[in-house]
Amino acid sequence: QVQLVESGGGLVQAGGSLRLSCAASGTFFTFSNMGLGWYRQAPGKQRELVALIFSDSSTNYADAVKGRFTISRDNAKKTVYLQMNSLKPDDTGVYSCYGRLSLDHSYWGQGTQVTVSS
Repeated sequence: QVQLVESGGGLVQAGGSLRLSCAASGTFFTFSNMGLGWYRQAPGKQRELVALIFSDSSTNYADAVKGRFTISRDNAKKTVYLQMNSLKPDDTGVYSCYGRLSLDHSYWGQGTQVTVSS
């Protein structure tokens, strides 16, 4: 079993920056083999993909955050990060960390609130 715990959310003014962290813990898993991602859910909207990082450190981003957000991983610390710059009010939502070892073994964090004021 793998646990994912996010941190780093908060309230920031438009144009500001935040860095989210997601630390993984558990037994009998290899963090470096995990595909990892950040998703977000705004009030009244469906959860949407923000960014993915694969075991080879290749990345994918939603069009809405390209050029502003950067996902990265530190396998030694078993942590994935989301650096968010030039934040907009539309970036407001609950940001959740996702990790997958296989089709049958995927995990979610509890989420962290990000609020961007105009």
